Amino acid sequence: MGKRIGIEPALTPIRDYLNEKGYDVINLSHGMRKDSTNYNQFDAIVVTGMSDDFLGMEDTKTDAVIIDASGLTPAEVENQIKQRTR
Repeated sequence: MGKRIGIEPALTPIRDYLNEKGYDVINLSHGMRKDSTNYNQFDAIVVTGMSDDFLGMEDTKTDAVIIDASGLTPAEVENQIKQRTR
């Protein structure tokens, strides 16, 4: 599979699910905000809608797909990753 996913620490069930499915899942930290080039290491970044600016993403330039996990099951998040990172 090989996809590298950045994820908010609060999204533990989704992180665990994606790990089980073979994704390389890494918790995002506030420290990453200082250097937005860190985001380019990911194929996708999973956040919750209530924290759209969790890492200052509103002004961050990245090629990574940003997925809002609000209201989605872990399987639905995986489907979004598959569809949007082809």
